[in-house]
Amino acid sequence: MTTGHCPELLAPAGTWDCAKAAVENGADAIYFGLDRFNARMRSQNFTEADLPELMAFLHSRGVKGYVTFNTLIFPQELAAAERYLRTMMAAGVDAAIVQDVGMCRLIRHLSADFPIHGSTQMTVTSAAGVEFAHSLGAQLVVLARECSLKDIEKIQQQTKDIALPLEVFVHGALCVAYSGQCLTSEALGGRSANRGECAQACRMTYDMKVDGELIDLGDKQYLLSPQDLSGLPVLPDLIKSGVSCLKIEGRLKAPEYVANVTRVYRQALDRAWQENGTNSAIKSGTNSAMKSGTKNGTNSATTPTPTEKLALKLGNRPISYEPTADERYNLEMAFSRGLYTGWFRGINNQELVHARFAKKRGVYLGDVERVTKHQVELKTTIPVKAGDGIVFDSGHPDTDQGGRIYGVEQRGRNICLSFGKHSMNLRRVQPGQKVWKTSDPELEKTLRQSYRVEQPAVQQPIDIEVHGVAGEPVVAIATDPQGHIAQAASEKVLETARNKPLTTEKLQQQLARLGNTPFKLGQFTNQLADGLIVPVSELNRLRRQLVEQLLEQRQQPKVWAMAVERSHRDLLPDPAETPSNPATLVPLVRNGDQLRTVLQCGLTTVYCELENPVHYRAAVALTRELNPRAKLYVAPPRITKPGEQYILKQVRQSNADGYLVRNYDHLQFFADQPCIGDFSLNVANPITAAYFKTEFGLEKLTASYDLNVAQLMDLLTSAPANWFDITIHQHMPMFHMEHCVFCAFLSEGTDFTNCGRPCENHDVVLRDRTGTDHVLQADAGCRNTLYNGVAQTGAEFIPRLMDQGARRFRIDFLNESPTQVQQILTCYQQLLNGDMTGHQLWRTLKLSSQLGVTRGTLERH
Repeated sequence: MTTGHCPELLAPAGTWDCAKAAVENGADAIYFGLDRFNARMRSQNFTEADLPELMAFLHSRGVKGYVTFNTLIFPQELAAAERYLRTMMAAGVDAAIVQDVGMCRLIRHLSADFPIHGSTQMTVTSAAGVEFAHSLGAQLVVLARECSLKDIEKIQQQTKDIALPLEVFVHGALCVAYSGQCLTSEALGGRSANRGECAQACRMTYDMKVDGELIDLGDKQYLLSPQDLSGLPVLPDLIKSGVSCLKIEGRLKAPEYVANVTRVYRQALDRAWQENGTNSAIKSGTNSAMKSGTKNGTNSATTPTPTEKLALKLGNRPISYEPTADERYNLEMAFSRGLYTGWFRGINNQELVHARFAKKRGVYLGDVERVTKHQVELKTTIPVKAGDGIVFDSGHPDTDQGGRIYGVEQRGRNICLSFGKHSMNLRRVQPGQKVWKTSDPELEKTLRQSYRVEQPAVQQPIDIEVHGVAGEPVVAIATDPQGHIAQAASEKVLETARNKPLTTEKLQQQLARLGNTPFKLGQFTNQLADGLIVPVSELNRLRRQLVEQLLEQRQQPKVWAMAVERSHRDLLPDPAETPSNPATLVPLVRNGDQLRTVLQCGLTTVYCELENPVHYRAAVALTRELNPRAKLYVAPPRITKPGEQYILKQVRQSNADGYLVRNYDHLQFFADQPCIGDFSLNVANPITAAYFKTEFGLEKLTASYDLNVAQLMDLLTSAPANWFDITIHQHMPMFHMEHCVFCAFLSEGTDFTNCGRPCENHDVVLRDRTGTDHVLQADAGCRNTLYNGVAQTGAEFIPRLMDQGARRFRIDFLNESPTQVQQILTCYQQLLNGDMTGHQLWRTLKLSSQLGVTRGTLERH
């Protein structure tokens, strides 16, 4: 995909003040949620009734507004979701940011042109994901935060035929898990991240047990809490990659944060764009332009432009951007757990997570050198003044001391800080502790003033041209960057001047007086005949009319096509009759001993997930040997990034009976094979289910783990029940991460090339604050999954699910022994046979000393 435009800067807004802060500090667009169906339900959100006024305000300022419609939608919510979508379209919203595949289908069913932006919750990490979003009718897709610059460039190259614009997060909090694939809040508290209710378990403390022993990690307690993302140092590389939009995270943040970060990136983006001469997508655009010029044989085409010369000079070399001291200070004061370039420069597990704290720290001042009864002495180059907030970092955030500075005294090269009486316990402050500046009231005041203004602080250029001859009115025409055009004519005609005729300079000066409007004069063209004059009052009236017309046009809602006669019901599949075949168990195993056990139990369908796909061939052979009637479906890793097709080839070389597909690459790569859709496809409603079933011919679909039993029953009612696998027993896969905990804390390496592969030699669990041990496992892509240490069962709901037509019940094993596997299978088989109740099964498994079991998420919400 090539572009001749500077990337759009997209800022978050949870409130009106945030929206104004973004607009007045240079955002090209904002994104915001409504009071339902958005992934930040804990934030303040706009309402449907706010939409007309909000969109009129944004469009009057030349700013776009995108609604975050980025949660999974449950069956009973489809009608409400349709109403929301129609309201958005009628209000002229510029796009909906969407996670749910079914909602993409519904939008395109209702409207041929209303823009869809594929959310980062869709977990798009490859060209196949971009193509999938394009096939759903998306006009843009937000890539997963885990994509590096190299990944982005590969994706751009591999999707150049469809040229779908790409958006990336450039600043803000990093989720440690892949968005759309985090089930931690769901597993631990029934609050789904896929429903906008993330409980931020990644920001909690964890202990690490290796081979059964707790290990001492010193002051590293926050093992899953990444530093905050700052793409500022790689800004020119992001421009060079051809991404269309740079997104700032922060819908839960205050307007001061929005103002601060938006202003920094606006100024930096403009500077980087101008300094690097980027007027086209440098890399791909240059090559195509040069080839085209050579082919056409024209001299002008074969002579590189300055931009093309720059691109040829840069090649694949990273382009550095050195943030200014003010930029670094402002971003750290806005909110910082430490700022880092995330995954843009590739994987560095030693730097991504420092693990020392998970709350805002701000700007590092220095280390404590001396503590007296009333003062703390340190050396710093950062300005500090009375009223600033600071915190002393003891290495144990729960006991850190912090507060407001009362006085600052210079002592040689050092400063001495004093504090209000009883505001801080200085006896707990020790030499050597790090000191952080967490608050700057003066900066915060300046930021508030930036958006609490009566006249626009950011103005867009409008081009004005004037025409006229003697005896005729002056005609002025204005155009804005969005393509609106206004025309006004003077009431008085032009006359021949006796002296001081109108000059271009005088006209331009008069028409440029746009100070209290959203506009500034761009290009001015004077087409008046020479030697003419008209009263200045007429020019002022022309200017006011042009502004009024442009604003009126801008504030009109965009008109999207909307099929009134269509409905979500048109997309619903026909529910099939309740099947009469007996219910069966479908186990998923994760090692050879478990596989051998389930095969000996006589089960005819088995799923298998191994860390190393090379071992799948042996698993297939074992299945053929022990139970020739059994079908073995093997699972590729959940994420596929550019360059990882070799892993899928290894999986396919096993010649398994079928494959458990988990992402868009799998749908494409295994299209000609028998496939089962796994839970990671996030099938939560019948429209999504019908799309995967009919478009890709999947044999079965695993129902989303976000559904409780009532919602699951609704799904089985609204789509054929025999389409679904129902996972009835499992250790919930909570975090699925690019971050490798094995590498970060059991080696000194940065990634798989130099870590020594501790994942192959050690068993690791992470113990949370409740004392529960959660199992950590790596996959072939060196990604980690943290599984809930307590298995959950939905045994008590099986009779109701069977009455609704469910027949395949999936049991996912993790690290159970063969004896435990056999016990669990026996209990569930007795339940299906009517020889045991769900309550008895739950009690039986719960009482087993080695099997922690909870009733789990099916009963929650």
